[in-house]
Amino acid sequence: MSAPARLRAAIAAAVILAIGMGFGRFAFTAIYPHMVREGVLSLRDGSLAASANYAGYLLGAILAMRARAHSAHRLCLWSVAGTALCLGVLALTMPVWFIVTVRGVAGVFSALAMVAASLWLLVQRGHGRGAPLLYAGVGAGIAVSAELLVLASQLGWHSAGMWLLLAGVTALAGLAAAPAIAASGQATLDAPAQAAASALAPVAPWPLVLIYGLAGFGYIVTATYLPVLVGAALPGLNSAHVWAVFGLGAAPSCFLWHRLHERLGTRQALRLNLLLQALGVALPVLAPTAAGYLLSAILVGGTFVGTVTIAMPAAQRAAVKAGTNMMAIMTVVYGIGQIIGPVLAGSLYAQSHSFNSALLAAAGALLLAIFVSLRL
Repeated sequence: MSAPARLRAAIAAAVILAIGMGFGRFAFTAIYPHMVREGVLSLRDGSLAASANYAGYLLGAILAMRARAHSAHRLCLWSVAGTALCLGVLALTMPVWFIVTVRGVAGVFSALAMVAASLWLLVQRGHGRGAPLLYAGVGAGIAVSAELLVLASQLGWHSAGMWLLLAGVTALAGLAAAPAIAASGQATLDAPAQAAASALAPVAPWPLVLIYGLAGFGYIVTATYLPVLVGAALPGLNSAHVWAVFGLGAAPSCFLWHRLHERLGTRQALRLNLLLQALGVALPVLAPTAAGYLLSAILVGGTFVGTVTIAMPAAQRAAVKAGTNMMAIMTVVYGIGQIIGPVLAGSLYAQSHSFNSALLAAAGALLLAIFVSLRL
């Protein structure tokens, strides 16, 4: 592919992740406090909706294990259509059980977006060097959706209007990306990408899978409850701004972690990434101040997609040795970690009325992942 074509492909794939992950998945984190204030959901209902979303993500990842690169472009488009529909439906007045169900379905499309966009860009289009821009789409989607919700809040909109706004922007962004995504066909791997991949030492596949599952558990408590934590501790601050900082930290970090991955190798880059992430997860407990929450958003936001940027290309290399769809398996175990996180956090909160113990448990899981990385 020519340089402009590679750039267009990476941007289009990033838009798919911005929609499926940033809008379809993580925008709920910013709308959640509004829904609680309006009486649409209770704190417990929100935890159930979050867990249903992560269960849907797990189901979507299991279904995506059968996906192949030659059909990835169609799966990308299906993920966009499904995400837009789920966001629009949430604007309707409905019982809690139906909200929980829709969030579960949205999780399926989020996993589909992650696997399909990765397969489409990295394998079908053969653009390995586009990985950091691809995964930057997650952070960009979080930041853009959060600031759209801040604007809607300032205009006095209720959560129903916010969901409709997100659905409309999702549809427009999907239409903009569709022409590039619809360009199917097998591309030839770029020579620089091949050289970079060969320079990185292969890693053992199954320790990598375990590390990824622990990372899924490690970040998810912060990613689910950060705006709620900020809203309770700092009621004068619009928590969506802190969530936007989380996304703004994630988007450029992909390029940093991609470069560190190339320079340090998979093992060292993962250890540094997981250590900084553990510190960020624990910060609201260690320093429950405005500065502590902001630094937590920056550190966790700036590392959790970095884990994906390091681990997914490593999984692509390990797939040759394992002889299976490692990217889908990685997404499955990540989903399992994400289900366990909110369930454990909800249980611990019911006992102590605090998320501190859940945050410390999540930080501990990330430190355990560092130990497992010694087996890579």
